[in-house]
Amino acid sequence: MIITATTIAIVIAMAIALVRAYLGPTTYDRILAVNLFGTITVLFISMFGFMTGRPDFLDIALVYALINFIATIAVLKFFEYGDLSPGRTPEQERDI
Repeated sequence: MIITATTIAIVIAMAIALVRAYLGPTTYDRILAVNLFGTITVLFISMFGFMTGRPDFLDIALVYALINFIATIAVLKFFEYGDLSPGRTPEQERDI
């Protein structure tokens, strides 16, 4: 009963995060909502592993969390600087 209620709450939170990602209003709000969706997905994967009695899903959830974090940082860097190269920042370009 509690596990079912928790799963339903997680799915509702995922739906709310998707709605927030769709509505925006800014790019950073959308990125934050997608990051939230990824974090809730980690929770969902962990809960699914608990429900099925398979602790291997915790490893999958950890890997997904790392990928989610790295992807969020990469997207934010892309929107801030316009590329993902480790070159100069815009401040350094102005100094030249």
